[in-house]
Amino acid sequence: MKRTFIYATAVLVVMSFLFTSCKPSRVWTTKKKDKQERSEPVVYNRPPASQPAPPPAPRYYNAIPLIVSPTPGFIMKQDRDGRYFHRNPQGYLYWKGNDNRFYIDSYHLSQLRYSQWEYDEWKRLRRASR
Repeated sequence: MKRTFIYATAVLVVMSFLFTSCKPSRVWTTKKKDKQERSEPVVYNRPPASQPAPPPAPRYYNAIPLIVSPTPGFIMKQDRDGRYFHRNPQGYLYWKGNDNRFYIDSYHLSQLRYSQWEYDEWKRLRRASR
């Protein structure tokens, strides 16, 4: 008698679990949604400024990279001492490093604008390639 009560209770729990878990989670309706009226956009009025805002600081873009990777059409020449170099169309000289990339000659650094991150990377990798 005790077993039949336990079996009946277990069957009811399992059946209720199955029926509740198999229920679809989304409600699907075939009603068309009513078009909602769109309100006018809110315009925030700022108080008049006594002076116009200053122009943004100029951004300097360095068109000459400090490190160059060879691409198709890349011209590489060999110096008398056996080192390879590349001269770009603007006349800047790049020397080949151990990682097959070319690093700009330190002579040209004063003529370029670059970020601190670019300089640190150039300095770290150039030293490692000597």
